[in-house]
Amino acid sequence: MVTKAVHKQIRGFVLIWLAITFIMVMATFLAIYFTSSAERLEAGSGNPLPLLIADADEAEPTEVIVVLPSASPLPTFAPTPIPPEPTVPLYMEEVTPEPADTPVPSSTPIPTPLPVDVMRYEVGIQVQESPDFNPVNQDNWYRSVSADLGMRWVKQQVRWEQIEKEQGQIDWRLLDFVMPSAQKFNIKILLSIVTAPEWAREADANLERHGPPADPQNYADFVAAILNRYRGQIHAVEVWNEQNLDREWTSVHGLDAVKYVELLRASYETIKATDPGIIVISGAPSPTGIDDGVRAVDDFKYMERQIEAGMLDWADCVGAHHNGYNVSPDYRYLDIPADPSALFTGPFTNRHHSWSFRSTLEGYAQRIRAAGRDTKLCVTEFGWPSSEDLAGARPGFEFSLDNTLAEQAEWIPKAMSNMEAWGFVWLAFVWNFNFGPQAGYAISNDNVPYSLIGPGFTFRPAYDSIRAWQQDYLARVDA
Repeated sequence: MVTKAVHKQIRGFVLIWLAITFIMVMATFLAIYFTSSAERLEAGSGNPLPLLIADADEAEPTEVIVVLPSASPLPTFAPTPIPPEPTVPLYMEEVTPEPADTPVPSSTPIPTPLPVDVMRYEVGIQVQESPDFNPVNQDNWYRSVSADLGMRWVKQQVRWEQIEKEQGQIDWRLLDFVMPSAQKFNIKILLSIVTAPEWAREADANLERHGPPADPQNYADFVAAILNRYRGQIHAVEVWNEQNLDREWTSVHGLDAVKYVELLRASYETIKATDPGIIVISGAPSPTGIDDGVRAVDDFKYMERQIEAGMLDWADCVGAHHNGYNVSPDYRYLDIPADPSALFTGPFTNRHHSWSFRSTLEGYAQRIRAAGRDTKLCVTEFGWPSSEDLAGARPGFEFSLDNTLAEQAEWIPKAMSNMEAWGFVWLAFVWNFNFGPQAGYAISNDNVPYSLIGPGFTFRPAYDSIRAWQQDYLARVDA
């Protein structure tokens, strides 16, 4: 039997234990309280807190001093450094995943989202790559196009003969240089792929002039190699260029529209099997008044022959070109007013649709509609030249002397407005952004008078007027 003395001893022990425990808890609490209070007071004194942020143009995080208000509670942990911005890959590689316990998603490439399913009218521009392969220059070109002009499409020409001189040996340097800039500035790319290499040409073809491959599938395979290397980065492909001219399509079969459609069909089928989202554009014929069947075939006649051969079954968009001579984009060819002061009088003395931007594009659209189709045009080259700030013009380009810089600045945006209003144009590409400085402003180069960049790396007035048009357009359609 437990005595009262034992009960009293146990009760005293418990009280002493509780008292010791209480004292230890209070001591710990007070230590934490006063320590954290001192830290808060020191932090709240207005001393700057360094934070690490990543600068978009630098590989390493940059220390920036940020002063927070003294009344703000500050974190007691160090900020986590932001990792450097990843380098844009030159191309997409297939990577074999490591074994994992959880299911790995299929490695089947995702088709390019957009092109074929998005039919909004958009304007892009031809940009010539930096000849010294300087990435800073290339980034500057694309930054101006994207951030300043507000365009999301750039046309890049690919000359097959220069890139695959030996079958199966593809030199990727050009596209490996161009594509990272396009990715960096979120630019959609149209590739215009032209000129077969010697190993692919027809037997007995004149190799001193550009021409098609003997086997259309060789061209299609080259296109597929590009699309596979830059998967998801190419948004449209124009299959050839001005194939109604002998200088672009020298073939033992002559200027045969049926042969061209065979090339287009092989390309279309291969492109769609590789990435069905890519827009396939038929090669744009050249507007020409020559129709001798040797040097050239009239573009309206050639367009009709292509349609008869089934072109509209193998193209998402019909390619078109027009560089406007010394005629406003408003005039149909029969309505062009005579200009007695003009150095170049062809549009007034030899009436033909090829002088007129409007008549040419309307003529193509009418022929497509007559075939019972509603396929739209992709105008992969249009512009107006001016030699006002150049040292003259080469023979045959006197019309560039008739056009002032002010007319160039007026007519290009007017053409952009007209194409939007007509409703049968899907994409349009200004010719051109930067051939002037790239060619040293040499008047012997046909492309220089069309350049938006003039002597001394100055932006011509057309640059500002195109930018203003594009800003207004985006404000309307994105509202």
